[in-house]
Amino acid sequence: MLGGDVLASLFDIEGIFNRHVDTVYRVCMTYLRVPADAEDSTQQVFMKLAEHPRSFEDFEHEKAWLITCASNACKDVLKSARRQRSAAMPRDVEDTDAQRDETLDAVLALKDPPRTCVYLFYYEGYTSEEIAEMLDANASTVRNWLAQGREQLKGILKGETA
Repeated sequence: MLGGDVLASLFDIEGIFNRHVDTVYRVCMTYLRVPADAEDSTQQVFMKLAEHPRSFEDFEHEKAWLITCASNACKDVLKSARRQRSAAMPRDVEDTDAQRDETLDAVLALKDPPRTCVYLFYYEGYTSEEIAEMLDANASTVRNWLAQGREQLKGILKGETA
């Protein structure tokens, strides 16, 4: 039988999962571009939280921690020897998010780092300073990446190659 404290933290983790799983998955997809890898990294983020429960100051702190954790997990996957040696897998024909629009597809087509910055800025509503903190970069660097991303998006949406 689980004690009250353990049970309470399991319910907290379940609530956090329900509130943020879609955001964490989308962040992972912006990095990894392969649904199976994004799902694995999303699971890894929530497993880390379950194994090392923590308290958050507020909803935004909770979300920022999860995005930072997701970003770091994806960077680890991208650095792994397995990922570097494997051939690029084709993108799934059937997206898990039926409401994907042309603009989001264009954002996902960007190269990183502009892709992650553009996603966090426009889809998650973070400021360049907050993104800089999450990505361990200077705010001016993030603003440059945002500018590069906007230029690349203009080309993609006009039908030019990125």
